Amino acid sequence: MKKLLLTGFEPFLTFSLNPTMQIVKELHNSEINNFQIEGHILPVDFNHSEKELLVLLDKVKPDIHISLGLAGGRSKITPERIAINIKDGDADNEGHKPQDEWIDPDGREAYFSTLPVREFVDALNAAGYPAEISNTAGTYLCNNIMYVGRKYAEETAPHMKSGFIHIPASHELAIEHGRMPSWSHADLVAAIRICLETITKQEENKQ
Repeated sequence: MKKLLLTGFEPFLTFSLNPTMQIVKELHNSEINNFQIEGHILPVDFNHSEKELLVLLDKVKPDIHISLGLAGGRSKITPERIAINIKDGDADNEGHKPQDEWIDPDGREAYFSTLPVREFVDALNAAGYPAEISNTAGTYLCNNIMYVGRKYAEETAPHMKSGFIHIPASHELAIEHGRMPSWSHADLVAAIRICLETITKQEENKQ
């Protein structure tokens, strides 16, 4: 059976919970279109998260790698089109606060997602879930992990599809923070499942 590595993040900054963590735990070990879903949670730590991802990619050897991230303030599911070679932003959970740093000083300026981002958006909208392609994954951990995953695929596993999807806050998180767009946990899981069904079906049809 083929494998799909699905990663989320632990809570970070002022967020006491991270809905990506809950989604990944719920979908872990499920099967979609002959793909086994391998779920893992990454630390919000610039110095360790990319190393942990690389270990996972070497160990799992997935055919598809999708990382999920929380975009508190966004109201739609937003598959990311591109990751750029920069680290910048708020301090991570270990207090590290990079500024204008390269992810890879010798690497490409950017990598485009190899996930079917347009098909994700079309499938989500057809099912009644608001979605659109995002052209910026930011410069925090989400962008960092997307860049590292794509670089790994390009250099080590060219068959592997890799990319990133941002999700809105859950209702539970929105209640904690006040004014913030949010979705129910059930809808967030259903939306990500649609994305997983879309890409696994697409990959199966290539056989």
